[in-house]
Order: sequence, then C-alpha cells, then structure tokens
Amino acid sequence: MNILQYTFFQNAIIGIILIAIVAAIIGTYIVTRRMVFIAGGLTHASFGGLGIGYYAGISPTLSALIFAIITALGIDHLSHAKRIRQDSSIALFWAVGMAIGIIFIFLTPGYTPGLSEFLFGNILTITTHDIVLFALYTLVLTGYVVWQLKPIIYTAFDADFARIQGINTQRINTCMMLFIAIGVVLSIRLIGIMLLLSVLTLPQVIAELYTTRYKQMMILSGIIGLISSIIGLTISAIIAVPTGACIVMVLVAVYAIARGVHTLHTHSLHKKATHIRQ
Repeated sequence: MNILQYTFFQNAIIGIILIAIVAAIIGTYIVTRRMVFIAGGLTHASFGGLGIGYYAGISPTLSALIFAIITALGIDHLSHAKRIRQDSSIALFWAVGMAIGIIFIFLTPGYTPGLSEFLFGNILTITTHDIVLFALYTLVLTGYVVWQLKPIIYTAFDADFARIQGINTQRINTCMMLFIAIGVVLSIRLIGIMLLLSVLTLPQVIAELYTTRYKQMMILSGIIGLISSIIGLTISAIIAVPTGACIVMVLVAVYAIARGVHTLHTHSLHKKATHIRQ
C-alpha cells in the first residue's frame, strides 16, 4: 500500500477512473452500433499521425489527433455518400495510416522517444497536464451524452427508425465519431495502440451478457472497466509489466468467469422450465 504515497501512482488511478468513464460511454455506442471495426481503424490509422509528428518534430499526440479526426470524418463521409462500403473505407484508412506511420518513423533520424508507450501504453507516465486535458474531454463528452441521450440510443439501436422519427442520425453519428477519435488518441499513450480496442469493447461485451438496455450497459461496463483496470494496475505494479496488457488480461479473465456464470444460470433456468413443463 506504500505505493499509494507516490504521485505517479495517484495520477495513474485518476487516469484509470477517467478512462473507465470514457470507455463506458463511447464503448457502449461502439458495441451497440456494431462499430468495433471502425474503432480499430481509428486506433491504427492514428499511427500515421504519430509518425508524422515524430518526423516533423511536433507533438505526436497533436498530429495523431488531427490524423484521427480526418480519418473519422473521411470514413463517415465516404460511408454516408455511399461511394464505398464502410468496411472498405475503414480498411483503406487503416492501411494508409499504418503505412504512413511506419515510413515517417523509419525516416526520422535518431531514436524516437516514447514510441513504445504509444504502441503498448504506460499509464504510470501520465502527468497532471494529461489528467486535466482528459478530464475536460470527459466532461464535454459526458455533457453531450446526457444532453442527447435518447437520440444517441435510438441511433445506436436502429438508425433507420430514428431517422423516421425525425432524429438527425448523421449529426449524432458524426459527433460520436469525433468523440471516439479524440478519446482514442488521448488514451493511446496510456493504454497503447495494440490494446486500446480491447479496453473499449471487452467491458461492454461482458455487460451485454446480463443486460441489453443501453444505460444499464453503460453503467455496468463502466464499473467492470474500473474494477478490472485497478486490479490490472495493481498487478502490473507488483510484477513490473505493462499496465495495459495486465488490464486486458484481467478483462479476459472476468469475461471467462462471467460467461461461465451466465451459461450455468441459463442452463439452470432451462432445466427448471423443462421440469415445470413435465
């Protein structure tokens, strides 16, 4: 428990709380809207922005953010205009982003400091500036979702029906895509490009075993994500391995347990129903 006295560990806990809130909000929309592939595309396409940032000598986070926003708007525009299938447009931006990132990182002279943190994450390096920036983003995201909760739910579950009801689904989806892009970039250095998609989807997959209601799924996934992240952070601090990987492994273990409990419960209900019919 002595590690709690250190500022970097306190910052990491605050960062995990913020990430859990953000992942619960945007992750629920991603899973419900069946946009997991889009989230993966944004995560990996932002690598192109990182490469440009390192090569140009500017903030890699800023360049990745610009690249991710352009990618989000590009996927949304191409999909809405029906010029290309959505999965094809995602694959296009995914491939281009990764290729640009690799080329520019290779062309960058000398050592690229911090690259491993963007790839694999290191939440223990989070600073007060990062926390303030992430907190502001979380506040804006939460405010928007509370304000537009019903239109977001309708759009997430059935965009065609929502459109018939007079909801501007294109605007809702574009705004959520922008929030997802920003959230992805702000979380990359803390969780890592390789593992971020799991953090954004696994808590929702676990919560979906027990509820299909949007608000309940969002709250339950947030609780699951927060508890799993704290456990993962503690394990990583004890055995000195990357935090993001520990968090993902804890989430996988929680999913295995939840799936087992759900299967046993379903089997028990089935046996009771069969017994009653007999």
